[in-house]
Amino acid sequence: MTAGERRERALVEYRKKLMEHKEIDAKLKKMREELKDLQKDFDKSENDLKALQSVGQIVGEMLKQLTDEKFIVKASNGPRYVVGCRRQIDRAKLVPGTRVALDMTTLTIMRCLPREVDPLVYKMSHEDPGDVKYSSVGGLSEQIRQLREVIELPLINPELFLRVGKF
Repeated sequence: MTAGERRERALVEYRKKLMEHKEIDAKLKKMREELKDLQKDFDKSENDLKALQSVGQIVGEMLKQLTDEKFIVKASNGPRYVVGCRRQIDRAKLVPGTRVALDMTTLTIMRCLPREVDPLVYKMSHEDPGDVKYSSVGGLSEQIRQLREVIELPLINPELFLRVGKF
């Protein structure tokens, strides 16, 4: 075997090892990302579990931030408290009006809660009445007359109500 052939074979082996290294490096990056995602899921599960195991929580509303560590919170049962906050909570989310869960024993902010929405109001806000005319509503002629009298008439003829003094 000549020196050129040995050199060529060494280059081929080197390229093969280089490709293996790149593949293993890509697998390592992928596994690290998976680990990061799993760690995030684990931390969330731990926080949820701690919340379930805790004594109890009071729902409150953030009123004001006094210092970096102290907040004024109005509890759902009435009184206002100066409270602390867990380290894991993002302070940027603690703005006036934010709903929070307070630990019942220490009155510490345990987590931020989603905005309270009445489910009935939420459902109604997404309803589209469509193109419904009074003529499409059957059997409610008296109620339709009352609606027109109370809502439409003052808008169409405001001078009638100015004379009466109701507008």
